[in-house]
Amino acid sequence: MDKRRISAAVLLSTLLVGACASSSSGAASTAPAAKKDAGVGTRILECVIEEKGTENPSTASGYRTGGNYYMVFEAREGQATSRYRLEVTRQQWQRFQEGQHVKITLNNNILVDIRADE
Repeated sequence: MDKRRISAAVLLSTLLVGACASSSSGAASTAPAAKKDAGVGTRILECVIEEKGTENPSTASGYRTGGNYYMVFEAREGQATSRYRLEVTRQQWQRFQEGQHVKITLNNNILVDIRADE
C-alpha cells in the first residue's frame, strides 16, 4: 500500500509542476524581441548580372531532365554588396546577358521577375 501512495504522490506532484510551468509560460516574456528577417516580403533590387550558368541534366528515377539555368546577380543594398545565385527560366537565361543592368523582384528571396533597367 505504501508503494501505491508514493506513486500517487509522485504523479500528483509531476502534474502540479507541469500545470504551474504551463500557466507561467503565458505571462509576459522578458526575452528580447527577435530581429525581423530582411529577406521576408517583396523587394525590387537594381542589379548587374555577373554570371550565367547551367547545371547538368539529371536522370533521376529514369527520367531525363533538361537541367537548370541560373544567374548570379550583384546588388548594392545600402553600404553592402549582395550576391544572389538564383534559378531562372530558359527564356530569361537567353534574354539577359552578363554585365547587363536589370531590376529583379524577390518575394521571400525567391525570384519573381527580371526586367531590363532603363
